[in-house]
Amino acid sequence: MASNTKNRSIEKTIVTLLLILGGVAVSIPFIWMISSSFKPESEVLQVPPTLMPEHPTLENYLNLFRDMNFGVYLRNTLVIVFFSFVGLLLNAMAGYGFAKFDFKGREKIFYIVLATMMIPAQVTMIPVYLILNEMGLTNTMAGIILPGLAAAFSIFLFRQFMTTIPTDLIEAARLDGAGEFYIFFKLIIPIAKPIFAVQGILTFIGAWNSFLWPLIIANDESLYTLSVGLSLLQGQYANNFALQMAGAAFMVVPIIIIFSFFQKYIVEGFTMSGLK
Repeated sequence: MASNTKNRSIEKTIVTLLLILGGVAVSIPFIWMISSSFKPESEVLQVPPTLMPEHPTLENYLNLFRDMNFGVYLRNTLVIVFFSFVGLLLNAMAGYGFAKFDFKGREKIFYIVLATMMIPAQVTMIPVYLILNEMGLTNTMAGIILPGLAAAFSIFLFRQFMTTIPTDLIEAARLDGAGEFYIFFKLIIPIAKPIFAVQGILTFIGAWNSFLWPLIIANDESLYTLSVGLSLLQGQYANNFALQMAGAAFMVVPIIIIFSFFQKYIVEGFTMSGLK
């Protein structure tokens, strides 16, 4: 018994060390990126290289907003993020409807929604672009936002989670005189916090990193997002690696922070949604 306990302790120690080494190895590029974003341009290419900046500066970040219109790109990205969360609420309502309302053709409509998940987004871009063009919404913020309001995967996750909510609880609220919107906002949403956290993080990441669709639908630089701006940065300042590192850090760090705070909800939400 003592031998088995000792062996398990040794195995646990080895696994822990391997995980730490793996974590450090994965973190090195991020640490280098953030460190280089605070270095003067000459120090980034210095040989031998320095991990921490010898002469730290905020000039690279100031140049992003002063010379590259990153303030405009940030505003556009935050607008897209905001309306993506509006779409998240609509997807939650749809998932709740599929889970708890009995109406004609419910299963067939839900299967059609699932079938759209099998179609690559690149396939639908041309038809969606042509529709928006006929509506006069190309090169507009509305044209960027509208196609992303409804997401089949989001509806599917909400539906899977909300099927686990007892129907008797909803019926009891109805017997007490609660309306459907009151039930959804005051009863369903608090219960569904884990899946809302999961989808909120995924929605934020998708909206924050939006690149291809804004690039296609908009030809006015005032409508570009941070990802498009970062692409322009790599083209216009290809030799200024410090500035590129600052732009990349500005894009990546918020996602890392949000994911670090809410990662436990991702695991809980996917588990309770029936996904393995």
